[in-house]
Amino acid sequence: MHKIAIVGGRGRMGLMLGKRFSHAGAEVLCLDQPLPLEGLESLLASVKFVLLAVPISVMGQVVEAVAPRMTPGTILADICSVKVVPMMKMENAYSGPVLGTHPLFGPEPGSGEVLKVALCPGNRSDLSVVAMAEDLFARAGMKTFITSADEHDQAMACIQSLNFVTTVSYFASLPEDLDLEKFATPSFMRRVSSARKMLNEDAVLFSSLAEDNPYTGQMIRRFKSFLNLSAAGEMELLQDKALWWWRNEKNPGGQ
Repeated sequence: MHKIAIVGGRGRMGLMLGKRFSHAGAEVLCLDQPLPLEGLESLLASVKFVLLAVPISVMGQVVEAVAPRMTPGTILADICSVKVVPMMKMENAYSGPVLGTHPLFGPEPGSGEVLKVALCPGNRSDLSVVAMAEDLFARAGMKTFITSADEHDQAMACIQSLNFVTTVSYFASLPEDLDLEKFATPSFMRRVSSARKMLNEDAVLFSSLAEDNPYTGQMIRRFKSFLNLSAAGEMELLQDKALWWWRNEKNPGGQ
């Protein structure tokens, strides 16, 4: 397998991916803060795949530091949870092939979990670039699929951004002068439990992802239009619409 450089290789995702690629037979170069800028060009000379495992908040400055020191033809990729903005930054700074990737799982995936990775080819990425990435992730036990940066970000605006925004809004709207815990039902406590980590540990991350996704506002406005229907008493219409999600199941509503 080819030699890979992971920038941000000591972060949780960088470490996990580095271990998986190494176990699959790849030679992995781990780079992290502070980047060895003076010797970076030499370090990257034999690398065929540079993977940026850094937060989107520092993506611009990392790309500007790494891209000029890469060997022409080397693939530049990232693992951000949004794709339009990071890929634009990479393609503006680097004249070679760019590939957006998004591992759709965390740094500690569960046993037996399907490890899906979205691949978003850039404007200068040909079939060989995609094939190399597919082979790399497949050897590391991951399942890839091809999509565009726009389709990816639209989907993530629903799955990540809208989920975060509506969860924050829901708990913020609960009146503080009511003793809700006294009345709590099991379904309510399940919602509290699922939101606890998002709001207490990952709020900064999800807030940043929502802000950097160009489709977040569109999905919030769409959600608001359906919320207006509920305020107008159109619950049956909304329920029928919501059941589309379980369209392939028999009797999803127990009817």
